[in-house]
Amino acid sequence: MPMDMFNGAIERFMMAVATGCIHILELIGVVIIMLSAVRAIYHYFKRTPGMRLRFAEGMALALEFKLGGEILRTVVVREWSEIAMVGAIIALRGFLTFLIHWEIKGEEARSQLKQNDQG
Repeated sequence: MPMDMFNGAIERFMMAVATGCIHILELIGVVIIMLSAVRAIYHYFKRTPGMRLRFAEGMALALEFKLGGEILRTVVVREWSEIAMVGAIIALRGFLTFLIHWEIKGEEARSQLKQNDQG
């Protein structure tokens, strides 16, 4: 019996740590999105070149944190339906990350072409 109580305490502790880390990663992702959006709006009104690129990079970074939170969430799920839901979220966020990185590469190429045309 004492070993079962110890194992239960360890499991509850690990669940609490994992849940806390998930919330921290999600919060960091949200903060990055908010800061990137505010910065993008500021640079939009100043007509700063490369604003779209910096905003896309901020969104990609935020998605990486949120994806990390979802991957960590797989540790705490207990039912197959929850695993399927987390898997779908991971797939969707992975796809969004891919699209944003594709947009970043396209924006970098357009920026490089503009520099070559001007120089």
